[in-house]
Amino acid sequence: MRRPLLFLDVDGPLIPFGRSSGDYETFTDADSGNPLLSRVDPALGPRLLALECDLVWATTWLADANECVAPLLGLPPLPVLDFPDDDIPGPHWKTGPIVEWAAGRPFAWIDDETTDTDRAWVASHHPGPALLHTVDASTGLTGQDLTAIATWLTTVA
Repeated sequence: MRRPLLFLDVDGPLIPFGRSSGDYETFTDADSGNPLLSRVDPALGPRLLALECDLVWATTWLADANECVAPLLGLPPLPVLDFPDDDIPGPHWKTGPIVEWAAGRPFAWIDDETTDTDRAWVASHHPGPALLHTVDASTGLTGQDLTAIATWLTTVA
């Protein structure tokens, strides 16, 4: 059996934003042309790699996620979900392409924009188990989030 997939967004989950105070922890001074990259917590990389799944970028960063974000996390280059120009059905513009890529495989999707409408659409269009895990963009991906995802992955293994 093939391992579940984990679709990973960058803005929000890995780069927190939206706090009214604007006060964020920074982890590096390397910005690779984007000062927000200093907010990427390198401790998340080993925790993501330890999950029993195959990681896939699902972000508007596209291939830049491998060049700019992956090295900060200590991740190898990951497959990148390409979003077609034509409109694939789904409530969120990523929902249809993610379901299409998963092709029936169990998957988790970490994003700050998923809603119950996306969950309902996935439930009616995807034959396998799916977890749409919404992260608070102002805090980003936390240990609690990763524990919840790891627990879910063990239930579908």
